Amino acid sequence: MAKKETPKVSQPVHYVEPRLKKLYREQVAPNLFKEFNYKSPMQIPKLQKVVVSMGVGEALQNKKLLDAAVEDLSIITGQKAIKTKARKSIANFKIRAGQEIGVSVTLRGAIMYEFLDRLINVALPRVKDFHGVNQNAFDGNGNYSLGIQEQIIFPEIDFDKIERVAGLNVAIVTTAQTDIEALSFLSKFGIPFRK
Repeated sequence: MAKKETPKVSQPVHYVEPRLKKLYREQVAPNLFKEFNYKSPMQIPKLQKVVVSMGVGEALQNKKLLDAAVEDLSIITGQKAIKTKARKSIANFKIRAGQEIGVSVTLRGAIMYEFLDRLINVALPRVKDFHGVNQNAFDGNGNYSLGIQEQIIFPEIDFDKIERVAGLNVAIVTTAQTDIEALSFLSKFGIPFRK
């Protein structure tokens, strides 16, 4: 008679807190609390989400470019990208409402912190003639938009396999009430703003 095997107990999964999240908890939040004299810790700005998008206007003629953009954005962010559709028709660009013309990813939680960490410390320093990012790109409500001209600054992208060099937009959405708070908040994360 065969011996019964004892079931193997799986090891508990250890959660590793993202570096920027730890930095926020230990340094950024306490410094902002003092700097702006908040009355409650709930007033301290937080990161809500990061939206990374890529417009692919040439996809109207070549559908392969849209699939390549989905693949590139998925590799860069570590999360599956979705195709976005045109909201309205624009005759000059030969676009009809409902046509797929872009790619987008919304990052939240740990994956958002990991992406920002790679963007700030790995990708931005690889930009040619980099002098910092524009500090006038806030929207008035504490959110920041950053345009990147080439997706090849991310080391995850294999230069030989890309269909075309494309730009992408990174929108950092925060709970900051003003642009001054958001600027202070994001610069404490290490985003290199132009002086």
